[in-house]
Amino acid sequence: MSLSHNAYLVLPRLRVQNFNTLSSPMTWGAPSITAAVGFMYALQRKIPFDWQIDLLSIGMVIHEFQPQVNGSFVKKFNLTRNPLGKDGKTPGIIEEGRAHATISLVIGAYIGGNLADPEALTQRASSIYQQAQTLRFAGGSLLPNATAWHQPDLFILGENQHHQSAASEIKRSLLPGFALISRDDVLTQHTQTLQAENPELTALDAWLDLSRINKRYRSSLVTKADGQSTEQFSWQTDRPAGSGWLVPIPIGYSALSELYAPGEVDNARDPNVPFRFVESLYSIGEWRSPHRLSSLDELLWYATTDHQAGIYRCYNHNTVQQ
Repeated sequence: MSLSHNAYLVLPRLRVQNFNTLSSPMTWGAPSITAAVGFMYALQRKIPFDWQIDLLSIGMVIHEFQPQVNGSFVKKFNLTRNPLGKDGKTPGIIEEGRAHATISLVIGAYIGGNLADPEALTQRASSIYQQAQTLRFAGGSLLPNATAWHQPDLFILGENQHHQSAASEIKRSLLPGFALISRDDVLTQHTQTLQAENPELTALDAWLDLSRINKRYRSSLVTKADGQSTEQFSWQTDRPAGSGWLVPIPIGYSALSELYAPGEVDNARDPNVPFRFVESLYSIGEWRSPHRLSSLDELLWYATTDHQAGIYRCYNHNTVQQ
């Protein structure tokens, strides 16, 4: 699928307080990319229709991350104490992981019409930035960031030279920070490597193996100056140098049931749309410094829907190129 954006919208240094850091039943940490895509769709509804601005894809850069945890070696989430119920008893505590973060969003947008006035683009970028701060991001609240000197930006892609110059300027403005990109290729390759040793292993085994850094006490041959080789033992990791900062991430949902008609399932969030039960889909992502991206497109994610197959997942531009 080709990305058809013709502009970038940059929302810099959004301060998010108490967002949901449990991004899926099996992962925690930075906000899930599905939460970022949901934020983009909510922001789309705030943009006036006559502006002809369609938000198509989104990239997320984390500058600061502060999980609300306690403990030294084993970390535990700081949980809230709920008030007594009507019966006078204390309700059960449901674990809710919270975190604070400073996040910049880069959105691939399509701008219709002939809007080319830089001043008008700046005004609309500021207006959208203000609207964004009225929304929730991954369940967290957006706080004003009076100390940030970065300003929101909206510019249309033009000539290649201008595009490269603007992209380089945006990448510099995103420093210091780390952008989340897809590494489905690493998961596929590691699955094939494990299955070559044991055909019974699956992609889930490879995903779990990549979710940690394994250290093994292995032997290696060391050649001395006289040409003789001796065996030495040392601790070695299964992550070669330069393999990247790999992390397990949720990328969408897979259907567990049929697609029910609107209103057929009780207590659905929206009784006016079809409903189905789903479970999380997982893959491997990589945190990469923005200055190492070949282009801004590399950090953009977009959502796809396949009702027939029951797959609702997010794809990264990096995934499309593989």
